[in-house]
Amino acid sequence: MTEQASSKRLLGKKCGMIQLFDENGALVPCTVIACEPNIVTQVKTNEKDGYSAIQLGFDELKTKDARTLQKRATKPRLGHFAKAGVPACRHLMEARVPAGSEYVPGSRLTVALFQGCKFVDVIGTSKGKGFQGVMKLYNFKGGPAAHGSGFHRHAGSVGMRTSPGRCLPGGKRPSHMGSNQVTCQNLRLVAIDEEKNLLFVEGAVPGARGGVVVVNSAEKKRKVN
Repeated sequence: MTEQASSKRLLGKKCGMIQLFDENGALVPCTVIACEPNIVTQVKTNEKDGYSAIQLGFDELKTKDARTLQKRATKPRLGHFAKAGVPACRHLMEARVPAGSEYVPGSRLTVALFQGCKFVDVIGTSKGKGFQGVMKLYNFKGGPAAHGSGFHRHAGSVGMRTSPGRCLPGGKRPSHMGSNQVTCQNLRLVAIDEEKNLLFVEGAVPGARGGVVVVNSAEKKRKVN
């Protein structure tokens, strides 16, 4: 059973980039997002939960031996899937739907959901770059480049006088870089391949190949979409 949601929201995986020609013959760099059918694993209603939404499952867990499934998902999550009568999935996400929408657990939402949609927002996790200094992390200028300067790539003094006599919190310090949630807005949806469950989005999408992303219809382009 395949249904289309008015929320226009799906989970997918970033596959990489490709070049396509648009209707004007211009070469367009596109990111390929594989969105296998998302499974409705739970339906939330105003009466029971206080709001109307559907829970979507993505990346079905497939094993040759059913016993190994216990090692790939927690017991509470397996019980949640068993109660809904749907396959176990690695990732879950909610999508708001209008009150009174008719959905049942087990329904599958495909890339056909985005037919007629011109722009999308893509949410992903940026690549992690480990622990970095302030010059790379915050584009600090650094110290003099001369041999006798004593510091070249440092942040400089962050100390205080006698009052308050401490370093104020919240300042820019060397720290972990990347691995943050990033949203790319208003990306043009160039093409849809319903047979292979692929979306072709113009431009770059955050994250590495194989990273899980959320594709939404563009919030700022509602009148166009």
